[in-house]
Amino acid sequence: MVSTRLYRDGVLVEKDFSVALISELITEKKVTIWADFVSPTKGDLAAIEEELGLHELAVEDAVHEYQRPKLDHYDSHLFLAAYSVDLDKTTGVLIGNEIKAFITPHALVTVHSPEFDMSLVTRRWDNDGDLAKHGVTFLLWGLLDTIVDGHFEAVQALDSEIELLEDALFDDVPRSAEVQKRSFELRKSLVLLRRIVLPMREVVNTLLRRDLEVVEPQMLPYFQDVYDHVLRATEWTESLRDLVTTILETNLTIQGNRMNLIMKKVTSWAAIIAVPTAITGFFGQNVPFPGFGAMSGLIASIVLMVGVSGLLYWGFKRRDWL
Repeated sequence: MVSTRLYRDGVLVEKDFSVALISELITEKKVTIWADFVSPTKGDLAAIEEELGLHELAVEDAVHEYQRPKLDHYDSHLFLAAYSVDLDKTTGVLIGNEIKAFITPHALVTVHSPEFDMSLVTRRWDNDGDLAKHGVTFLLWGLLDTIVDGHFEAVQALDSEIELLEDALFDDVPRSAEVQKRSFELRKSLVLLRRIVLPMREVVNTLLRRDLEVVEPQMLPYFQDVYDHVLRATEWTESLRDLVTTILETNLTIQGNRMNLIMKKVTSWAAIIAVPTAITGFFGQNVPFPGFGAMSGLIASIVLMVGVSGLLYWGFKRRDWL
């Protein structure tokens, strides 16, 4: 599937035209072209590779998965690799979708899987159509702004999930197993998010370099805003990773404290129960003793058991052992 757009003098004038026309249209003045490919093969990109003179290594990276977020420089164009993210709140799993882009002076070519919703990007372009006069810089900003906003939303969602985890940590009903499992799920998602967000700082920072002249001066504030969001998402991700680690350690500490409390109570009750056992064992011996075979002996043993057990209970309770 291929989608195309043609901007002339900052105005969208045509959509969904043939890729074969790009080489002819791109020679016109004040023309900007966007072409979008969904899960293409190297053969599918052969036409656009020839039309725009794309480097074969960049084309190879575009069709291969699991690229690191990066910005590569070639003689005639730049190659961008980035990821959009989506958090499944039920499972805590973070899903990443690759987006690649070829950036030329007059054309932007994007490559992605069907899971990435490109309509979010085109909607951003349409909503800020007054910036379309800045050509490819405008298209690139819309793409990066949408991707980075997705990163920021994922961090916010993870933050909310971690707050719920903190509440469960100190719940009256112990939920240690649930907290531990959820903590590992969220930590795994945060590690993946860090791998995606952290390199984006370098990507956007490189685009902002004035000596490269990639971004038009009028668009620099917009890219600076994207860079600010990248920094905030990166710092937020790092703090959440530390917070999840703290939750895991706290959960283990709470489990240890609960175990100590249980052992303390069990030991205290065992001491109390040992008193009647000792007394009845003593009075159960088969040799005469004071009160042997008399009601007074029974009464004495009962009073002794109740008295000593009560004294032990009072002492343990006072020391908060029960």
